[in-house]
This record gives sequence, structure tokens and C-alpha cells, in this order.
Amino acid sequence: MQFIVIAYDYTDEKAYDRRMAVRESHLQQAEEFFKSGKWLYAVGIMDDHDKLIGSMIVCDFNSREEMQRQWLYDEPYVTGKVWEKITIHRALIPPHLLD
Repeated sequence: MQFIVIAYDYTDEKAYDRRMAVRESHLQQAEEFFKSGKWLYAVGIMDDHDKLIGSMIVCDFNSREEMQRQWLYDEPYVTGKVWEKITIHRALIPPHLLD
């Protein structure tokens, strides 16, 4: 089951610093999820001044509960108070894009 996770950062003056403080941990975890096939695609969301303000991840887990348990609850951007607003949408990726 695929999901699109869209997460926007907090907007307080320390938000970007918190993002940068845990970014390496986030990227290490992301690499593991890509290698395992759980993450299919991810991008950083930028503002008009080229500053990172959020993230979008397309992922594949058996269920929303599994995704939250195996990833989101321990996501450095969640535990590090980087992402303030997270929306999760079920998605359907065409089979030809999964090859």
C-alpha cells in the first residue's frame, strides 16, 4: 500500500536550525528505507528563497499503522520537532513506475 506523506516544518525562528541539527540522522534513516524498498521517492519542499520548509515522501508499507510504527514515530524530523503539520494520503502508483 503506497502513501504520500507531506510534512511542513514549524515556522518559528529556530525551526530551520532544528532541521539542520537532525538532517544527517534523517538522511541516514531515509537511505535505509530506500534500500529496503519502503521509500520510493522523496523531495525537500523549498520556499521562494531556496530554504527547506518541508518534505514529501512516497512510501510503501503494508498499512498506515505499520508506516507509523516502523517509520514516523521514530522519524528524526518528528522527534526533533522539525515537522509541524503532516498529512498522509493513500496513493496508487501505476505498476510501470514501480519497475
